[in-house]
Amino acid sequence: MTNPNLDKIVLSLYDYTGEALKPWAEAGYHCFAFDIQHDADGYAESFEGGGMIEYIGLDLWHSDNITVLQEMFSQDNVVFGMAFPVCTDLAVSGAAHFKAKADRDPEFQIRASNHARWCASLFDALGCPYFIENPVSRLATLWRKPDYSFHPYEYGNYIPDDQAEHPLWPEYIADKDAYPKKTCLWTGNGFTMPWTDPVKPEDGHSRQHLKLGGKSAKTKNIRSATPRGFARAVYEFNNEGITQ
Repeated sequence: MTNPNLDKIVLSLYDYTGEALKPWAEAGYHCFAFDIQHDADGYAESFEGGGMIEYIGLDLWHSDNITVLQEMFSQDNVVFGMAFPVCTDLAVSGAAHFKAKADRDPEFQIRASNHARWCASLFDALGCPYFIENPVSRLATLWRKPDYSFHPYEYGNYIPDDQAEHPLWPEYIADKDAYPKKTCLWTGNGFTMPWTDPVKPEDGHSRQHLKLGGKSAKTKNIRSATPRGFARAVYEFNNEGITQ
């Protein structure tokens, strides 16, 4: 049977894990995850629902590559976009290092905030609903205030009971995303914020807080992985209006 959704494209920028795209791919959409850590030649992951995720290496810190993406997809049916720009120079959790960074480069936060703006400009040019995610950060003052915020545990019940354990990092991420981490969203073009369906967060600090210190790529990838419950909720609340 022909897959009716495969001509519908979903883009995700600064996305190494592809977690945010999986509900879309499982429903048959053609998804692209762009991140500098992927191989430049790319590779594809197929799903039973007929969709796929193509993982493609691209340095999104260069505005020229944002222009490349706009040209690449300008004639395609892009139905949704999401972006997770690097927060290292913006998150208030790193404020202790801001002065030293500013001494080396007074414009370091302006440069970092530009990456979020470029993502929004791309999605606006493509005319698709979108969200851009960052923790509590300087984006609120350097760009604009976020439209929404949430904690992962607030969407934990979107994960079925038989899939409660995280498939990749159960030792670091609580079952059903039962942890707090205030996350902000900048949205546009008709994005619908999903209703919450919370679980009780684990007592004390989250496993990520306790176990994921340091600066390794693995640590950063786990900390930045999109909560599965929130990803499912976003799909459920934003796919129904996509009819062409």
